Amino acid sequence: MVTGKFINRGQRLGCVLALSVLALVLWGVPGAKALDNGLAMTPTMGWLHWERFMCNVDCKQEPNSCVSEQLFMQMADLMVSDGWKDAGYQYLCIDDCWMAPTRDSKGKLQADPERFPGGIHRLANYVHSKGLKLGIYADVGQKTCAGYPGSFGYYDIDAKTFADWEVDLLKFDGCFCDSVDHLADGYKNMSLALNRTGRSIVYSCEWPLYMWPFYKPNYTEIRQYCNHWRNFGDIFDSWQSIKGILDWTSYNQDTIVDVAGPGGWNDPDMLVIGNFGLSWDQQVTQMALWAIMAAPLLMSNDLRHISPQAKALLQDKDVIAINQDLLGKQGYLLRKEDKFEVWERPLSNLAWAVAIRSLLEIGGPLSHTISVASLGRAVACNPACLITQLLPVKKELGLFEWTSVLKTRINPTGTVLLQIKRPS
Repeated sequence: MVTGKFINRGQRLGCVLALSVLALVLWGVPGAKALDNGLAMTPTMGWLHWERFMCNVDCKQEPNSCVSEQLFMQMADLMVSDGWKDAGYQYLCIDDCWMAPTRDSKGKLQADPERFPGGIHRLANYVHSKGLKLGIYADVGQKTCAGYPGSFGYYDIDAKTFADWEVDLLKFDGCFCDSVDHLADGYKNMSLALNRTGRSIVYSCEWPLYMWPFYKPNYTEIRQYCNHWRNFGDIFDSWQSIKGILDWTSYNQDTIVDVAGPGGWNDPDMLVIGNFGLSWDQQVTQMALWAIMAAPLLMSNDLRHISPQAKALLQDKDVIAINQDLLGKQGYLLRKEDKFEVWERPLSNLAWAVAIRSLLEIGGPLSHTISVASLGRAVACNPACLITQLLPVKKELGLFEWTSVLKTRINPTGTVLLQIKRPS
């Protein structure tokens, strides 16, 4: 057994990145049993505060951007009024730093009384009144990553508290746990405790993320306890971060892709579209690849200040339909060339999604030609298919025969997202 204090949020990214050089034994787990709570049958969609607002608790100096009841109520209002709810974004999720520094006299978690004067239950009622669902954050260890009370030794109490507050999703982090065994047991125990409450609560884990520095996680087991799970360190508002996630995912795809499906998903972390660090082409790439990866779509941005272009991308109904496809198969990297990657994902009704990503970070747009016979395990266009480009702009490309080639032109760091269907 490996023991010692587990890494905090700031340290863990470097530890997980170092693991990408390991030579992995490739294995798959087709047909793995999912957590049987009837939830997350398609990837979860919503909004999560962490990347944009982090642990800002200074409401005196920054009243409009601190982690507070006011922030979440404003976001709930906008999720309804600005079309996010109608587009499928249903969960409004609180991350770390919502708690008071200590538990109450009965050992229960409590919200910071100044920043959440009405408590979490009142906030949940407000969110539910908008037709949305509320997510909350806790930690498997002694403390959260930001140093607030952890759930170690309190799993049943905390699960019941969240159910009493009518919470709909729990993001369960893995900081400050004293051993690998306690980490694994804690994630299992909280899953069981949530189910015992009788309330439907989506369970979002970071279990494999904290396991990777010690040994390869057992994804078959993780899927039996979690609705989605983080594998890689926290996302940042940067192209380097997006690339790191995509590279890790493709490098480990033989381990993680087959385990994903209805009820349990790999989570590459938040959408940072609409913030500051990505160019337009890079935002298109994130949206396209998160759809291909069947990833939870949890935005972390400021819905009060988002460009019409970013809003239209995040609410693109065709791209969301690929992400939410009921077949529930995660896509994968088909091949990597000098200047391009080709990803594909099987969809319902024998359709396929294909993303062609430019690896260039210099120069201008470059053409890419691909044989349609090579796509969709060589059957997507046999004998013919209809191809529609969905991103960066939607256009019907027409009917292609199995012997045809498809030519696209892609900006540096950009992606073209295609949908391939059988002719009617």
